[in-house]
Amino acid sequence: MIKQAIIPLAGLGTRLLPLTTVFAKELLPINGKPGIEYILDECIEAGIKEVVFIISKKKMSIKDYFYSDSFYKKIIKKKKDPRIINEYKKILKYKKIIRFVYQNKPLGTGDAVLKTKKIVKDKFFLMLLPDDLIIKKNCSKSMIDIHNRYKTSVMACMNVSKKSVSRWGIFKLGKKINKKNYYIKDVIEKPSVVNAPSNKAVIGRYILPKTIFSKLSKQKSGKGGEVHITDAIQKLIFENSKFIAHNFSGKYLDCGSMNGYINSTLEISKS
Repeated sequence: MIKQAIIPLAGLGTRLLPLTTVFAKELLPINGKPGIEYILDECIEAGIKEVVFIISKKKMSIKDYFYSDSFYKKIIKKKKDPRIINEYKKILKYKKIIRFVYQNKPLGTGDAVLKTKKIVKDKFFLMLLPDDLIIKKNCSKSMIDIHNRYKTSVMACMNVSKKSVSRWGIFKLGKKINKKNYYIKDVIEKPSVVNAPSNKAVIGRYILPKTIFSKLSKQKSGKGGEVHITDAIQKLIFENSKFIAHNFSGKYLDCGSMNGYINSTLEISKS
């Protein structure tokens, strides 16, 4: 069973400047609710019991958001406002399952994952990237169902236009399992249109094996001086670790860019 999730949150959110000069991007409201709460709700609904936030000292506002007990207690004592009471209860519910680790240098997603090595207990864990919201269907839950059936790693994917493959990590697909699931032969980070092996792109949901830590601990920095999780995944695939590409059913929203952030609010307000 997948009981732990990790969420890298140390990124500076430069694509959302100037908003992120004041707010952590994960706390920006999307239809009146901080983006990180959508991710937490997805985890809870999928049966996750512990969520590890990977933050930096520059992102302490995220921790502060969940540890504002004295503020809430003072307001509630004065006002007894039912809405505020419910908000505080919700924060307390989240706080029970959250842990924090720190990545103070921006050395990539692979480095962020490695920071959780001593915390992850089971053979597999869930990783979610907060810029990627998936609404209408719980992607993490459907991936956990696939994992439970095949006892292997799973990564979310969706079809993208051939013209845009160079923006994504793209799967080289192996044997088809069924309409929505394929075994993965390789993952190629941002290939050219000519060299892309498919139009199936990696989306920010991963069920990864604990064995990935041994790869990450020895991995050298790649493009941009960062440790990329894709490189470690490639090594595991080449050593015959099985990974499944899961074509999820929900609607994908990119919250990491200004246009995507605005569009996410509009889309969620409709649902």
